[in-house]
Amino acid sequence: MKVRYNRLWKLLIDRGMKKSQLREAVDASKSTFAKLGENENVTLPVLLGICQVLECDFGDIMGAISDNKEGKTQV
Repeated sequence: MKVRYNRLWKLLIDRGMKKSQLREAVDASKSTFAKLGENENVTLPVLLGICQVLECDFGDIMGAISDNKEGKTQV
């Protein structure tokens, strides 16, 4: 399974918020947001901070994609 943060970026666009504004509100490092941009794993406190700032749930900012060849979404 791979994680995708496409929902997060869409949510930011919908709310008219920049990545840098969210990063500052969450008090996360630039390298952490670079990991988000590359769909890499980040710590749970970062994800909780994003959800708190955006008043949303994990499913609103991320999804899990299967590694299989069909590429079907699992979650």
